[in-house]
Amino acid sequence: MASGKTGKAAASAAGKTLGSKTASKEAKSAAASDLAQVGNSKTTGAKAASAAGKTLGSKGASKTAKSAAASDLAQRGRKKS
Repeated sequence: MASGKTGKAAASAAGKTLGSKTASKEAKSAAASDLAQVGNSKTTGAKAASAAGKTLGSKGASKTAKSAAASDLAQRGRKKS
């Protein structure tokens, strides 16, 4: 998302991931981070980014969980050089 904020579709995916009985701990962590960024300018921290990366790399993660994780990574804070 260009604005760097969690959109409606990503928030919906994150909510579904949090409510899932089969989602991994990493997927739920990434989803929670994504939801925490709705309506503000917070960025994804290192732990949440790591969890999101693991979710994206997981063969067992659902499409919904991967969508929420991708949104979370898109909001990763950039290091200043």
